[in-house]
Amino acid sequence: MLAWWYLFDMAADMSGDMLNLSIPVIEAWNLTDLVLLFIMWTVMMIAMMVPSAAPMILAFVTVNQRRGNNARPVVPTYVFVLGYVVTWSAYAAVATMAQWGLHTAALISPRMVLTSPLLSGGLLVAAGIFQWTPLKQACLAGCRSPVTFLMSEWREGTRGAFVMGLRHGSYCVGCCWMLMALLFVTGVMNLLWVAVIATFVIAEKLLPRAKLVGRLSGAALSAIGLAVIFGTW
Repeated sequence: MLAWWYLFDMAADMSGDMLNLSIPVIEAWNLTDLVLLFIMWTVMMIAMMVPSAAPMILAFVTVNQRRGNNARPVVPTYVFVLGYVVTWSAYAAVATMAQWGLHTAALISPRMVLTSPLLSGGLLVAAGIFQWTPLKQACLAGCRSPVTFLMSEWREGTRGAFVMGLRHGSYCVGCCWMLMALLFVTGVMNLLWVAVIATFVIAEKLLPRAKLVGRLSGAALSAIGLAVIFGTW
């Protein structure tokens, strides 16, 4: 909730003066600008991805409760969540550097939307193709099966819980990194599309026929991408 509040507050600032992050619209960015942009991406990843990890987090809580009832060591849930957030923070760092490169090459607008139809369409097509790949399906399976993950990946102690969070976060990054990259097409701070993508991620993890949903969405993304490339969208 705090992450979403931060995003709404930032979006309100942007609507007033383009971007109230001390990030210059034209000039080259400095270290402070990059840090602020990294914070923005990190908070956005928390807002979008932590809700989709709720089944895994609740499963971790349940296992810990049972262990506590049997007088076995338990670990605070926030340690597991912290590992998950650290993984997505690493993705946020990569996204920050990608946006910096796009800004330097004048390929992204002050509203943080790609200005090249070829690049936008190519990213949509790439995201659509990725939905069909074995890597996508393998990572999605890891995200969709909390019990299987905990049985195969359980580690004792605080460090173990943190590593488990890192590993589960890695599955989620592997599953969703291309979908998150589509924010460059829709607008990094377009909260409507941020919510749409976040909702789709949750649906893909929870719906019973996720493979079919993923492939249909992949076909749709590829078709839209081709339409953008050829100027018919």
